[in-house]
Amino acid sequence: MARVLVSDRLAEDGIDILRQGADVDVRFGLTPAELLEIIPEYDALAVRSETKVTAEVLAAGRNLMVVGRAGVGVDNIDVQEATRRGIVVVYAPEGNTVSAAEHTMALMLALSRHVAAGHASLSQGKWERSKFVGVEFRGKTLGLFGLGRVGSEVARRARGFDMEILGFDPFVTPERAQAMGIRLASKDDILAGSDFISLHVPLTAENRNLLGAPEFQKMKPDVRIINVARGGLIDEAALIQALDAGRVAGAAFDVFDPEPPAPDLPILAHPKVIVTPHLGASTAEAQERVSVDVAEQILAVLRGDPAMYAINLPAIGAETFKVVAPYLQAATKAASLATQLSAGQLEGVEIEFLGEIAGFDTTPLKASVIKGLLATVSEENVTLVNAAVIAEQRGLKITERRGPYEGIYKDLLRVHLTTSSGKTVVSATVSQDGPHIVEINDFFVDVAPGEGHLLICENTDRPGMIGRIGTFLGEKDINISFMRVGRESIRGRALMVIGLDDEIDPQTLAEITRIPDIFSARTVRI
Repeated sequence: MARVLVSDRLAEDGIDILRQGADVDVRFGLTPAELLEIIPEYDALAVRSETKVTAEVLAAGRNLMVVGRAGVGVDNIDVQEATRRGIVVVYAPEGNTVSAAEHTMALMLALSRHVAAGHASLSQGKWERSKFVGVEFRGKTLGLFGLGRVGSEVARRARGFDMEILGFDPFVTPERAQAMGIRLASKDDILAGSDFISLHVPLTAENRNLLGAPEFQKMKPDVRIINVARGGLIDEAALIQALDAGRVAGAAFDVFDPEPPAPDLPILAHPKVIVTPHLGASTAEAQERVSVDVAEQILAVLRGDPAMYAINLPAIGAETFKVVAPYLQAATKAASLATQLSAGQLEGVEIEFLGEIAGFDTTPLKASVIKGLLATVSEENVTLVNAAVIAEQRGLKITERRGPYEGIYKDLLRVHLTTSSGKTVVSATVSQDGPHIVEINDFFVDVAPGEGHLLICENTDRPGMIGRIGTFLGEKDINISFMRVGRESIRGRALMVIGLDDEIDPQTLAEITRIPDIFSARTVRI
């Protein structure tokens, strides 16, 4: 019988399900060294967020077939290493959605009615009713950044309080938003028009400090801010300044970066801030649901059956997988780049499969494209199994086109994004060293995605342009790792793709756009 190690606290219902099909050991509080010592004995590992499933753990787990995460995030699991070693990673994306949404509402209510401060005052023997005058929800505007599972559930509950709801999510269609009772708005419109702002996006390089000093200056006076998503989304130092200046009436944090936070973290002691220790998913019902969901999937993988929410398990035949597997990362990278280069509200997505891959089942590639599209805007983990469902939930209109390819590559995958601001096209192929971005809009380039930052400039093709941008970056002490140039015609429009070892701040980027003959400049990560 297969052996399963449960190293974090799962609900008993989930452990009971595991025991129906496996020999289960429950061992909480293992040190990293202890986990490394015993993991070779097990076929499956069930965790929550405490256990860190590192590449070293996966290497030691020579019998591991599956790692199950009882929750939504898999940040504590090295999914790439698991995939390389053929270990399936499963998770439970649905189980704590309601709990996280309800906790968001609880913090909003606590902020609006001074619950924590009122309790502290009265428990000290004071009676200060006039000091804690609150505000009602009715007639107020709630701004939501991110309209995935949790954001949508928060909107559903806010409607019951007669709130107007604004939403920012480029990958939710107006029709879908309207069906949820949400009015899509720009980031600046949400900042300027919201009485409450709640974050429901992942922590990515683009979203880190999503709300900082510039954003606080644009906000409606006396706004209240809630973060039950991920730590790092808010510039805490800038928030404290806004709280002290009276621009922000209050804030509530359930998440921090890192966790647990340092005891002397200033935000923890601020009188206008309510904090909770990552309780978004901490309800009996949520813990039972995620434990049951992940237990059922672990047993399914051990039996050789498909798992409902497998992060890295393609359910396609071996022959097809051999052809399309190299393009999975290319599809994600092309879609991610297209997302970062586009602006406005998404109207449609077209995927072209050209060449040999057009004759195979490209369902995994479509899922990878959806994953790339949503990676910077959604807290959801997109997998082969759930990609179609997530696309449908968001009202994404995705069309596919197949055909031969007579260019210089054997195969080509092309992603077209149509938004309210125009069209963005990014193409990718695969070489011996992995995926390559080979087209950006009308320009031919050759960029191998990797770690680091990219600066993409559209400019006039004229002598001295490369030297001009190189000199500027050198004066800013920004190191260039590589440069690729594509152009429409000699001395026509051109595109420079510049690899950088250092991140460019918004002020420097603005300076670049003012260099003569540069039409636009964007920074991206792929």
